[in-house]
Amino acid sequence: MRRPTGEHAPTDPPGAPRVDPRVLTALLGRHGWHRTGGGSGPYTRWTPPGPAAAPSLLVPTGLDLADSHDLLAEALTALARTTAPSARAVLTALATPSDEIHWHRATPATAGPAPWAAQDRLRTAARRTLLAAARAAHGRTGPRRPAALPDRDLPDRDRADRDRAETPGAPPGRNLAETLPGQALPGPSLLDHVLLDHVLLTTPPGDAPALTAYLPVDPGRPVTERLHHALHATREAVDYQRATGRPDAFDTAVAAGVGRELTEALVALVHGTEGAAVTLAWAPATGAPAGCAARPEPVEFTPGDLPALREAGARYRRARSSAPARVTGTVVRLCRTGSRGPGTVRLRVLAGAGTTHLRATLDEDGYRTAVHAHLAGVPLRVHGRLEVRGGRHHLTGTHDVAAVHVDDAERDRLTKTLDEDG
Repeated sequence: MRRPTGEHAPTDPPGAPRVDPRVLTALLGRHGWHRTGGGSGPYTRWTPPGPAAAPSLLVPTGLDLADSHDLLAEALTALARTTAPSARAVLTALATPSDEIHWHRATPATAGPAPWAAQDRLRTAARRTLLAAARAAHGRTGPRRPAALPDRDLPDRDRADRDRAETPGAPPGRNLAETLPGQALPGPSLLDHVLLDHVLLTTPPGDAPALTAYLPVDPGRPVTERLHHALHATREAVDYQRATGRPDAFDTAVAAGVGRELTEALVALVHGTEGAAVTLAWAPATGAPAGCAARPEPVEFTPGDLPALREAGARYRRARSSAPARVTGTVVRLCRTGSRGPGTVRLRVLAGAGTTHLRATLDEDGYRTAVHAHLAGVPLRVHGRLEVRGGRHHLTGTHDVAAVHVDDAERDRLTKTLDEDG
């Protein structure tokens, strides 16, 4: 028994004038149909996979013959009336030029979860894989930086700091709001929405847990292409770590789109199985993108790869949640246990961090400087390491704490801001 998945398939075949016979024959071969008869001629005959319960198809090799359109229309109509799952897959791929992504898990022979539960786990892992590739394709390596003070409101020597301010884990010199030309940076919920709107997930027949995603070339080709490079880079990095014990290859794999999201998605895909594979197939109408194999081989992972994948995910998480920072902000809270010694301050961030507020632990001298800045109503500049713990931003290892001198008008404005936060 399989749990309903809400999948759908086209009920009407696409019009014959819109179908390239070469694309149709490529899809028939991809989905298990067998070519019979001679190897050359104006027509080819295709029989469905498995028992001969469906009629064969006569497909023209081109559209230059008088009866080509009629034969093509008859073949498409026969496909639409065929109950074989492979016929539905061919019609789905014909409806919109799409790249295909296939996931397959080898489940143990011992008793495991119910088929619908295993299928749900596979769908979750596949969705996480697609989201990881989408974020990598759109350059999403960290949260967006909130709006800071306008240039006219920021002290001159802090403008350069603001311009160089980076969110932990973001690539140097990269504006996180920049993505593909003319597109805004999607957030996680928007990426989910885009994928759910454009990706069709289908379950191939058979007992083994498997899943196929049809990702339209427009707008999904950058996602599929990035996933292709990222999967192969992950496989190479895992092999290198298992051979040498060193995780260095995962550092260079970041350029190919490998990150915490992808490694964790692959862990979810492989966990509880004897192995898993991801296979990509390019839309026949467009062919393979530059730099990619025309017929990519399956990228396989086994339970023996899980320790390397988990270690890489933790490594990416640590690297993303900690980075050097130079933060400028107004002091809104001060706290320490005694009259002397180190203390903690809460800053309203003006520049240098991708958050509106953060906590900083200061030594005794730094805390004293923060008190003076708070009483004077001027910003405080602090150097340290910006970390994200439990969703909150902290500045640790602080040093070079100094008050930022501003003119009287700016100090009055900041003082009013402190009163509002108060």
